Amino acid sequence: MADAKPRILQDSKDMVWSLIPLLLIALAIAGIAGSCSFGFGKDAAEQKIPDFDSAAAFRADAATLPFPIREPALPDDWKSNSGSTQPVGDSMASNVGWIVPSGAYIQLTQSGAGEESLVAKLAGDGALGDGVKQIGGSQWVVYRNGENHKKAWIADLGEVRIGVMSRGSDSDMQTLAEAVLKAAPLDVPRVQVVQPGDVQPR
Repeated sequence: MADAKPRILQDSKDMVWSLIPLLLIALAIAGIAGSCSFGFGKDAAEQKIPDFDSAAAFRADAATLPFPIREPALPDDWKSNSGSTQPVGDSMASNVGWIVPSGAYIQLTQSGAGEESLVAKLAGDGALGDGVKQIGGSQWVVYRNGENHKKAWIADLGEVRIGVMSRGSDSDMQTLAEAVLKAAPLDVPRVQVVQPGDVQPR
């Protein structure tokens, strides 16, 4: 008698029945994924955004960084979600970010670094100049990066450069630019000044 064929070749119905459990698992995973929401969506107030104490961060940076730090007064529906200090060029930078109601991320950076170094850090090496804006009594140089779609506006206030970065709307960027220029530098006791190379986790 000829050798029996392998079971997998005996009946195509066996293969169909063996695939049904896999299909059910795949459908269950798809259903779970469909019920999840990725990103912040259009209403930042309704999303689970990490809570970050921007007021404490600004005061800490004002106490440790060798240039003036301003704390902008922003709309209540802007949700602060991140912050850091980092080396930029030959100086340091204070970074604080928010999620605005549209779901876009916007970042304020204050630094003693030169404009060229600051632009590269905020918008990437491919950023190009795209004119200037007069906001809050100061001139802001506009940069755009067509590759990563980041926009950076830079104002030179002498002792410090102010940078606003986002992929969101110009109106939100203008809101932040106006707010930071209205704010006076924070007056807090100085402690040990952070130097380039010192990255401060928060």
